Amino acid sequence: MRQTSIRSWSAAALRSTAGIVALALSACGGGSGGDTGLATPAAGRATVAAVATGGVTALATGADQPTTDIDAARLAQQASFGATENLIASIQAAGPLKWVAQQLLATPSVYPALGSDGIDRWSNKTVSWCNANFAAGSDARANCWRDYYMATPVAWHFYRQALTGEDQLRQRVAYALSQWIVASGNEVIGTYGLRDWQQMFRDNAFGNYRDLLRAVATSPVMGEYLNNVNNSKTEPNENFARELLQLFSIGNCQLNNDGSLVGGACRPNYDNATVREYAYALTGWTYPAGGYTPYCSANCYGWQNPRYLAGPMQAVPARHDDNPRNLLSGVTLPASRTPAQALESVLDSLMASDSLPPFVARRLIQHLVTGNPSPAYVDAVATAFASGRYLQFGSGTRGDLAAAVAAVLLNAEARDAGHINDRGYGRLREPAQLWTAAMRAADAVSDGIWWGWAFGGDLGQNVFNSPSVFNHYAPDYIPDGSDVIAPAFQIEDASTTLQRLWLVQHVGMYGSTTLIAPNAGVAGSTGTTLNFDRYTGSAADPVALVDRLDLLLTSRQLTARQKQLIVDTIGVITPTSHGSGYAVQRVRTAMMLTMASPQFSIVR
Repeated sequence: MRQTSIRSWSAAALRSTAGIVALALSACGGGSGGDTGLATPAAGRATVAAVATGGVTALATGADQPTTDIDAARLAQQASFGATENLIASIQAAGPLKWVAQQLLATPSVYPALGSDGIDRWSNKTVSWCNANFAAGSDARANCWRDYYMATPVAWHFYRQALTGEDQLRQRVAYALSQWIVASGNEVIGTYGLRDWQQMFRDNAFGNYRDLLRAVATSPVMGEYLNNVNNSKTEPNENFARELLQLFSIGNCQLNNDGSLVGGACRPNYDNATVREYAYALTGWTYPAGGYTPYCSANCYGWQNPRYLAGPMQAVPARHDDNPRNLLSGVTLPASRTPAQALESVLDSLMASDSLPPFVARRLIQHLVTGNPSPAYVDAVATAFASGRYLQFGSGTRGDLAAAVAAVLLNAEARDAGHINDRGYGRLREPAQLWTAAMRAADAVSDGIWWGWAFGGDLGQNVFNSPSVFNHYAPDYIPDGSDVIAPAFQIEDASTTLQRLWLVQHVGMYGSTTLIAPNAGVAGSTGTTLNFDRYTGSAADPVALVDRLDLLLTSRQLTARQKQLIVDTIGVITPTSHGSGYAVQRVRTAMMLTMASPQFSIVR
């Protein structure tokens, strides 16, 4: 973030870090779990969008173009859920270009089948689905709502796969997309459907944005969340139409290709009359077939399918508005068309908009690299999105996300380490990524349960349970007293800063490497366990140990003074004070103090 936006946060963090140093000195002496994230989905639930593989394959299998360890560490922080030494080494050896190509072709992680569609196929009027399927007094019945109706199990698997998945870039891009195209488990119930919703982003992460928008528009989860399922053709609800324009595609204001406002001021992309035209155009959709209730199994109220969240919504031509409609980009709807044809015209109008490429480009850059990209950076990524090409990446079709993502990560503004000195460069590591980065660095084995039930809520980011369609934080948020955009700072304050420090304290201050025991109420729970074996060989040399962690956790951003303070602190941990466990305690304390630094939380 720009200096004016991080100064107060950094000062508070440094003051708290001093307290942790004192604590460290005083301490001297004294769902289903375990899956790797590659489970097979239920049939028909995952269709990964193809990546244009010609040029990408050539890059992925071509000669290495080695880079520096700092560049590799920075790319690892930008494109994964946290750097590991193995990841840094692989990027350094291959070089950014080859590594990005390899990631585009990596086997996708898939959420396992979760929950049950039985909750939407239950016809007993007197006994609930949970009570009928699980014995009285059992953990299964007590936790039925959590396991079958909430997004909680999806979040557990999100964290498990973020820690272990080899397709780190796909997972990061999918998570980014899900943060500006939001459907929240706070309002939509049905674990099996919420699982499919999140899988949709992984399936389309490197595909075409048009295909993603189509999947969003026909998703029963989104249909329910923003009131487009069973929408009236005479008085349609406008929620989905409005957010499709405002949040998912082109935004309120007309944009130049570099993301700046056309004419230097906001010229609206649309007005309320336009929103209404889109609302009419998007009528004529009901739930997929497959659900039933005690009252009907199809054609409820004459045309509606009962609630069911597996598969795309079903078109009902008779319930679609058939009046001529005027959309954006000069697209018109004739009087005679089907719901599917109208949807394609809607997509035509959005994909043709000049505002779409910079809108998507800026969002991708903000989530992966920096909250304040330069106009030239936005322009380069928007051009890749619009042309469908970046170097040898992409299909040549407008909206190619693989080309756009490659442009984000390989642009000089991302790769040139000199940019870390630019005023406003970087981003705050949001809470979900704070935890994954800490756990990946500590070689954790985790079922993800601890985070979902504790620190995630305390830090203001319970994943997949956004408080509204506007996500946990806004892309244009400017902190009080600042003049720059710093999105994730919207959920950062004095309380959450202390919670960050409390989280990293768990890494270093607990006597056991088991942070949390397995949860008896979750089948197959493993708890969360850390492993510091890879670092103990450096423990005898505090300078060497801190140097390793500085690269791993901050891409060598620690100041000489900070490094010396950490070296001095761990130097008092000796075989005399800690016996045979002194090496592990040195590692844990050094890792904790490095993570407590502002340079760990602010990725640059």
